[in-house]
Amino acid sequence: MERILRFLTRFAPRQWLQMLSPLALPVLAIWYKGKLFTCPVDGRSYRKFISYGRLHPRKNALCPGCLALERHRLLWLFLRQQTNLFTHPMRLLHIAPEICFQKRFAMLPLLEYTTADLDSPLADLSMDIQDMPVRDAYFDAIICNHVLEHVSDDRKALSEIYRVLKPGGWAVLQSPVYPELPTTLEDPGITSPSERERLFGQRDHLRKYGSDYPLRLRSAGFTVIEEAFSGKFSREEIRRYALPESEIIYFCIKGGGQR
Repeated sequence: MERILRFLTRFAPRQWLQMLSPLALPVLAIWYKGKLFTCPVDGRSYRKFISYGRLHPRKNALCPGCLALERHRLLWLFLRQQTNLFTHPMRLLHIAPEICFQKRFAMLPLLEYTTADLDSPLADLSMDIQDMPVRDAYFDAIICNHVLEHVSDDRKALSEIYRVLKPGGWAVLQSPVYPELPTTLEDPGITSPSERERLFGQRDHLRKYGSDYPLRLRSAGFTVIEEAFSGKFSREEIRRYALPESEIIYFCIKGGGQR
């Protein structure tokens, strides 16, 4: 099963996976039911999480009940504990929405929730984040996970995210970051999917961000807080939730302000 999943996530279009995966979740949740691991997103416990990774599978990565990965579980805990997303009326733009979050955010009574994607049939808006059909300063918060590495002009996309965010609003802008690289690796002349996979880690990635990633966020105008949020949990909590220990959450505020 895990080999089939790795093949599908590597080669199948993402929108197909989004459409089909909810059909398999009830079966997977029952099959993996147990007590060793707990997903903070769906609140259920499992005997293990599913190994996941396009090239190098990681053990206990994917929640079988909601498809949350390690980074999603960490972000969910961060949003609940460190932001006002669950407690205040606000407009949220969720770019390329993850299945594990989408229904749960839509159920929050104080949230005006808008999803956007370039080609997903499940999103409210079909749009290119390099040119958003949204008026200035409209959203209170934006979540954009693992999208910027796919965009041809990520600086323009960041400028657009900044533009549609209200002053004092915040955005969580996550991308794969390789701190051993002093500068981001990118070359628009590389168009071969196999070569992109070799250099950038995935067939549809256009760059590999280095330790200059937060500088790129700041160049768009954001105040950037780099949060090593896993450090707030005990070793047992990190193991039980299967959290990524080295993941940095990039919390970006327009014009400074508070969470």
